[in-house]
Amino acid sequence: MRQQIVAGNWKMNNDLAQTESLITELKKQTKTSKAEVMVAPTFTNLFRAFDALRTTDIEVIAQNMHFAENGAYTGEISASMLKSVGITTVILGHSERREYFNETDAMLAKKVDAALANAMRVIFCFGEVLNDRKSSNHEQVVESQIKNALFHLEASAFKNIVLAYEPVWAIGTGETASPEQAQDMHAFIRKTLSDTYGKTVAESVSILYGGSVKPNNAQEIFGKPDVDGGLIGGAALNAADFFDIVNAF
Repeated sequence: MRQQIVAGNWKMNNDLAQTESLITELKKQTKTSKAEVMVAPTFTNLFRAFDALRTTDIEVIAQNMHFAENGAYTGEISASMLKSVGITTVILGHSERREYFNETDAMLAKKVDAALANAMRVIFCFGEVLNDRKSSNHEQVVESQIKNALFHLEASAFKNIVLAYEPVWAIGTGETASPEQAQDMHAFIRKTLSDTYGKTVAESVSILYGGSVKPNNAQEIFGKPDVDGGLIGGAALNAADFFDIVNAF
């Protein structure tokens, strides 16, 4: 059975005091589902969050990393640096990294390789923008993003890969992605995996949905057969809302 996962991406939010306050609130919440729970604070608060949550079942993960092990990359963080403070999972390929920081499929392939070489788990993000959806090019775009960044890997590598589909067109555009649209794309993603790596691999990989999941829509979205959880943005900054989503399974 595939692992159910709810990961909260805090993005560039919360200073140290706010991080500690949110962690305190997270510790008060009760989990009733079997979902794996993750939170991704900013780099500056990763160790404090890890230390504060190490006795809980909430995993602290990173929002990004560089593909190099070390060197003249001012402002960047390597996989080994993350591991040195207890972080073993990293989000790569988020739509905001692609849009604002010009991350390409080729660059992301190198980041994935670096993470896996350091025995880290990867939450790999991808998804189409509004023009792609309106032109009915969404499946081709998603297929290209997945294949360009991941399909050089051996099948065994996918035990450390979690996929996260982000319909960029449904975030802050006034457009709405339905649970049925989420399911359709997740099923297409799983078929794309199966066509190259076989059904066993495809059925073992968790695929998360990252399209504005909220407490009032999480149960319907998570109820779809190919949706294994969510990558949560804004709602992850409120502990009660976040755990309402966690418990929606």
